[in-house]
Amino acid sequence: MTYMYKNTKTWNVFKGCEYNCIYCKNSFQRQAKRQKHNCLDCYNYKPHFHPERLNKIPKADLVFACGNGDISFAHRIELAKIFTVIQFHPKQTFLLQTKNPMCLVAWRIPSNCIIGTTIETNRDTKNISKAPTVELRYKVMTDFIQGRKAVTIEPILDFDLDILKKWIYNINPEIVWVGYANHTNGLKLDEPSLEKTKKLIKELEKFTDVRLKTLRDKLGVERK
Repeated sequence: MTYMYKNTKTWNVFKGCEYNCIYCKNSFQRQAKRQKHNCLDCYNYKPHFHPERLNKIPKADLVFACGNGDISFAHRIELAKIFTVIQFHPKQTFLLQTKNPMCLVAWRIPSNCIIGTTIETNRDTKNISKAPTVELRYKVMTDFIQGRKAVTIEPILDFDLDILKKWIYNINPEIVWVGYANHTNGLKLDEPSLEKTKKLIKELEKFTDVRLKTLRDKLGVERK
């Protein structure tokens, strides 16, 4: 077990998202407000491409590509350019994450690229996000996405242990990240108890590499 993004840097060649996940407003969207004097599209969290960053790859073991956006909103020509750059850096590993993995089904994924998706729970998420359902994400990652895969269970929401464990096992990810929402600022999410989360982590560790972010109890106290 290691921590969330050890030896990882972000490469934000594509930014922004329109899924309007309620927990994103206090994290990625709030961070974007710092960019008002640099890029209005960044400031407004509007999906857009930064071609000037294509050749500015950070030095890291794992590069989180487009970590401040969702590449399902990128045009095909933009995705093609991103994959081309990834192929030219075979000694680095790139994580490309989306809540709509269907957008990557037709692509030939470079061997140094991990495709990731967020699965906060196995339950319905339509009241917190406009993204494709978690069940659809699960099915696409299981049936269509080949090669190296990862799953982010963050922010973790209450779940059914047997179902979520089976989903993750069937996806067969090489990495699973787990954590509670970092920046709630009064936002009430349907979070599981810390005990229940630890049970899930224990089960996942039997077959994959689990990396942790924030874990906390019902009183909001962070725990290890």
